[in-house]
Parts: sequence; structure tokens; C-alpha cells
Amino acid sequence: MRLYIDGAWVESADGSTRPVLNPATGDAVGTVAWGTPADVARAAVAAREAFGRWRDVSPYERSKILRAAASLLRAGGAEIARRMTLEQGKPLGEAKAEVGVAADTIDWFAEEGRRTYGRIIPAREPGTQQMVVKVPVGPVAVLTPWNFPLNQAARKIAAALAAGCTVVAKPSEEAPGCVAELVRVFVEAGLPAGVLNLLFGDPAAISGALIAHPAIRKVSFTGSTAVGKSLAALAGQHMKRATMELGGHAPVLVFADADLDAAAKAMAVAKFRNAGQICIAPTRFVVEQSVYTPFMDRFVAEASTLRLGNGLDPATTMGPLANARRLQAMEAMVADAVDQGASVRTGGRRHGNAGYFFEPTVLGEVPLTARAMNEEPFGPLALMRSFENLDEAIGEANRLPYGLAAFAFTRSSDTIARLGARVEAGMLSVNANLLALPEVPFGGVKDSGYGSEGGSEAMEAYMATKLIKVSETVTP
Repeated sequence: MRLYIDGAWVESADGSTRPVLNPATGDAVGTVAWGTPADVARAAVAAREAFGRWRDVSPYERSKILRAAASLLRAGGAEIARRMTLEQGKPLGEAKAEVGVAADTIDWFAEEGRRTYGRIIPAREPGTQQMVVKVPVGPVAVLTPWNFPLNQAARKIAAALAAGCTVVAKPSEEAPGCVAELVRVFVEAGLPAGVLNLLFGDPAAISGALIAHPAIRKVSFTGSTAVGKSLAALAGQHMKRATMELGGHAPVLVFADADLDAAAKAMAVAKFRNAGQICIAPTRFVVEQSVYTPFMDRFVAEASTLRLGNGLDPATTMGPLANARRLQAMEAMVADAVDQGASVRTGGRRHGNAGYFFEPTVLGEVPLTARAMNEEPFGPLALMRSFENLDEAIGEANRLPYGLAAFAFTRSSDTIARLGARVEAGMLSVNANLLALPEVPFGGVKDSGYGSEGGSEAMEAYMATKLIKVSETVTP
């Protein structure tokens, strides 16, 4: 994988590369160019120069290019998904679904970009017009992780391009191929040189240099809370607006009146999709005492049906973790929880000797002091506790500084109303598990970040508000 700067695929300035590993085997499947500060500067300047032209392109023409890119992405979806599985590990079916969602997201923003309306404010004086218009904020630094490498990049890039911004994208070096393909389809769709640039390299060095560069006017980051706080502080120092979609530790509140079979099935799918490496993955299961055991039994049964294996095997339903770091983190968190009194209901161990596989794991009676109950596991680890009343359940849901997603299962409209008012999360899903759709807001509160990555709200982050006041005569 090479860099893409100012309309050309290039090696890094010093020619250095790093291997890209298949997490199912640990073997190298390719190399990625390792960018330098000189590459960052070239990409940022290219984005600044191209912005002067791209912002003047009609929203209708921008929309045509985005729609063409979405079509090309779908046409190449099978090979792009295969590349994603080789680099990231998720089952091929999940990778194909991610390609489809990415294409749908590009289509959605292509249309939303045609609707960046302003307004007229009634004036106090005759012969005066006061207009509010939306204008693109400028070149954007897009920083994305490895867990959903294509979709995370697609939704940021599509929103920025639809708004009239140019982009310097720095995705994860662990899964670079599918994002390179995303850039390729935009180029083939007719995107002018310099409008979209692609960098790889040391994450801290590249992101730090990008945010500090005077050409960049906005930062959009998805990743851990710790890194997000550091980047947000840097963006603040340089007066750059920022969208931060950070870590989560999603609670699942299961009430006695819930459909336990449906809840267990839906949450098992959500928990173990992408091997649990999802910022909105359900993690802390807080179950009403009277149904704790039957829900646990149903959930464990669902987890036990999963088949671990190479994502390219059609029989695989859960792939490996992305890297050795995640494997070590899972082993440490399970050991810590068990040492403090938690019980392993299923899983809890590494699977096999090759690759980075870890069994779907369910722990019961997990104490609040366990590391996994306080730190985002980001893996196939479900933690179960019971509660006695609604206030206790909400207290546990709000206990941590995270506030990205929360889930609840109940048939009570009164309970739903109270949860909606009191649960501190950017997204609350009741009796369902789908949250990351192109047309709905996606973002958190508290330490889970700020800003939205979906819906019409996402476009706002890439637009500046400008007042234009015109009077027929000069007024004092």
C-alpha cells in the first residue's frame, strides 16, 4: 500500500515500509508505506490548494461524484471485503456487510450535501437583508482506527467531501488495503487531484503533525478516549474544531418483563460481532435479579454456538482479535476478574496456537472493582451482574465516565421513559441493537467524546455558519 498525495500514488519520502499482518495466522500479507513529516506537509498543502477549487464545485456535481464512488465500491465489494478480512480478521460475511454499509453511507451524504440550507433573518431596517449561509470549514484531517477500517473512513470522508471540504486521511496501518481501495474508487469516480489524500505512518507522529499544520481546519478522530483527549487538546491549542468519537463501555439493562430469548439473541450478535472490537459493543449486562439466571443461560447458549476460525472460512462466525495486544488484554482482564470472584460461564481462554483467537467469554457475578468493569475491554468479553430496582440499574449504567451507547430490554413504557430521561449516553437502544445507520446521529457524551458522525448532524461539523448582511444604503 502506497500513499496518495495530490493525485498520485507515491512511496513515502524516505521509502520506508512496514509489514501488514494477517491476525488469523500472524503472517505478513503485504507492506504499507510509512509516511514522514515531509509527506504530511505535502498532503496538507495539496488539500489546501485543492480546497479553493472544490468548495466552488456545485453540491449537485459533488453529489454525482460521491454517487459514482458508491457504485464503484459496491462493484468491487467482494475483493475489497476479502482484503479487509485478510488484514483485520473479521468473517468475510461481516466484511461484505461493511462494504455495503460504507457504500450506503456515501450515497446518503451525497444527497445530504445537496441540502445544506441557510435562512433569512427578518431585518430591523427597510432595505436590509440578513442571510445565514453554510460554507465548508476547510481541509480536514480524518483519523480512523482498524476495527471498522472501511466504514469509519467512508463516513468521515463522505461527509467532508459532500460539504465541500478537502481531506487528508490517516487510517490504521494495520488494515490499510480497504481504505486505499476507497480512495481509488473516489479517484475513478472523478474526484480532482488534491481533494482526497491518504497517509500511513506512526499514528502519533502523523496525527500530531497534521493537526498542527496551518492548512488543516478541522479534525475528525475515532479511537480510544486516552488518545482522543490528547488530540483534542492539541486541536484546541491550534484552534481547530474537532469531532471526537471515543471509547465506550455500553451497559445492557435487562428487566424482568423483557423477551429474554430475543434479548439474549440480539445482544449475543451485538457483543461478539467483530470479536467484540466495537466501541458500542454491549459489555456490562445488568440483569434484574428475578431473571438473572434464565437470561444468563440463554446468553451463554448463544455464545456457545459461535465458531472461531479464519474469516475466509465460510463456516467461521467469529474471527481473531486484531493483534497480539488485544489477546494479551483479554487474558489479563479475565484473570483479574476471576481473581476477584467472578465465575467463567463460557470461554475465558486463548483458542489455538496460531493467530490471535480468544474464545467468546461470559463472566458472571463480576465485582465492580474488576478491571474489565471499569476499562473498555474491546474484545469478546461479556460481564454479568444483577440488580434489584430501576434506580440501581440506572446508577450502574451511569457509573463510569463513558457515555457512548446503552441498551435496554423492557416492555414497560414507563421504564423506557425514565431510561430515556436519565441514562447518560449519546445513544440509547431499547429492544434493538442497530445504532450505526447513515441517517441517524452517532456520538457520545462525557469521556466518549463530542460531535456526531451520522445523520444531518454530521454535516454540521464540516460547515461554518456565515452571516451576510446587505443594506441598500450605508447606515451608521
